[in-house]
Amino acid sequence: MAISKRGGKITGLRTVGIPVTDQDKALDFYTGTLGLEKRLDVTMGGGRRWIEVAPPSGEATIALVAASAKAPAAVETGVRLTSADADATHDDLVAGGVDADDVLRWPGVPPMFAFRDPDGNGLEIVQQS
Repeated sequence: MAISKRGGKITGLRTVGIPVTDQDKALDFYTGTLGLEKRLDVTMGGGRRWIEVAPPSGEATIALVAASAKAPAAVETGVRLTSADADATHDDLVAGGVDADDVLRWPGVPPMFAFRDPDGNGLEIVQQS
């Protein structure tokens, strides 16, 4: 099915949601440990919150959404964050107690490694070219 000719084209990527069991703990990890900045933190009623974090120079955000039966935590998110130096970032995260795999290296591909947040959600760091 083709997109309508009325101009309803997708123009960007704004937010990717990651399910977390404790939003405060997740916010601390994503800002304190990973160095992302909090962009939005609002209550939505009924005890719910909408929290977004992003790299300081990033446009797309990560929403730290409350996990549920339909969106459980401890998933492979597919989120790839970038770093100027994958090895240094890896060393810093591991020294801080983050569960991270070894840095992978393949010919023609930037160095990268997988890690998990406190809920076991999988993300990756990819070195910028």
